[in-house]
Amino acid sequence: MVDSNIEIVKNILNEILYINVATVDGGGQPWNTALYSAFDEEYNYFWVSDRQGQHSKNVRANEKVFLSVYDSTVPEGTGIGVFILAKAYELGDEKEILHALGHLYGRKNKTPRRPEEFLGEYPRRVYKAVPEKFWLNGAGKVNGNFIDARVEVDLLRQTP
Repeated sequence: MVDSNIEIVKNILNEILYINVATVDGGGQPWNTALYSAFDEEYNYFWVSDRQGQHSKNVRANEKVFLSVYDSTVPEGTGIGVFILAKAYELGDEKEILHALGHLYGRKNKTPRRPEEFLGEYPRRVYKAVPEKFWLNGAGKVNGNFIDARVEVDLLRQTP
């Protein structure tokens, strides 16, 4: 029997094209960025960014990131989100870049750019976030008051 939370998480990840990537710089200053993304069969997330963007600098300084994936257009009280603790890094290997671009451009049914365009003097880089834990938001009550809660979902043993 498949856990219904796993199916909910899979549906959200398949439907939503943008993620929020939360990073922290070397001095502890937080930063949050919304990015177009795609993921592979192991739920590794990929995105392309300017290597001089604050979130890109932060990833180079601190690999710990937190991703959130949700539909912000739904009415209040009906939203469901997926939260992902991950480690991110800039890709430098052409084979890895090609793998990531295949997913990113494939999600839009477009032909990927060449991996060389994300190396050397080019301004953009491909990034990868490797997930460590997944959560789904839930609801609870404390002393009769509604609170937002998170339920851990063991997605890493599942396939997309």
